[in-house]
Amino acid sequence: MAQWAQAGLWGLVAGSALLLGAAVGYAVRVPAWLLASVMAFGAGVLLSAVSFELLAESYHQGGLVSAAAGTIAGAVGYTAGNVWLGRRGARHRKRSGRQPSEAAVAGSGLALALGALLDGVPESAAIGVSLLDGGTVSTVTVTAVCLSNVPEGLSSSAGMRRAGRRPRYVFGVWGAIAAASVVAAVLGNTVVGGLTDPVVAAVTAVAAGAILAMIADTMIPEAFEEAHLAIGLVTVAGYLLSFTLSHA
Repeated sequence: MAQWAQAGLWGLVAGSALLLGAAVGYAVRVPAWLLASVMAFGAGVLLSAVSFELLAESYHQGGLVSAAAGTIAGAVGYTAGNVWLGRRGARHRKRSGRQPSEAAVAGSGLALALGALLDGVPESAAIGVSLLDGGTVSTVTVTAVCLSNVPEGLSSSAGMRRAGRRPRYVFGVWGAIAAASVVAAVLGNTVVGGLTDPVVAAVTAVAAGAILAMIADTMIPEAFEEAHLAIGLVTVAGYLLSFTLSHA
């Protein structure tokens, strides 16, 4: 199978995890403490994957300057997009109980959809880029994205349901994001594949910076909104699982 096709396949796997989480979150009334727990676990998994896979690989390929510059650029780009969308009703898109309805904030439905796209693209692009290192996908990156996508979709779709959004809208959004995940993974592999190592390193770090900003801005607030005494332990468990996979 061509490498770009492999990238698309793994992007689809990651995007399908969002759909799985969305289906559970919309169909089942999941307790707030459980939503917080799975989000904390997903945040821990992603934090470890960014540290030991994306940033480590970026540093190895291009050195500290490329890694640092890319990380800052990714964080700034994500934050700028997030601020713009937040002002249009998508500030709490991953939260299960604070999303606005369309009646409360006109245009928030589109903003929520664009916000989900903003969150998903860096992760999928990172999957495509990971194939450039030896021609095999990073199992840790794919696993981390899948494990974090399930709680993301779960929490967000629960919030959409509580805001009165119909199933057609909810699953339309997540279906579109799953498709976008495929495109992002393919583009991450094909477009970045022809570039020099320092540029590939910088692009990898851009994805890492965007993911880190997303974790801090959307996942951790949801996890700690309904925090219980073991929430820190759950986050560490996710981090340790991803760390173990990256060193196994």
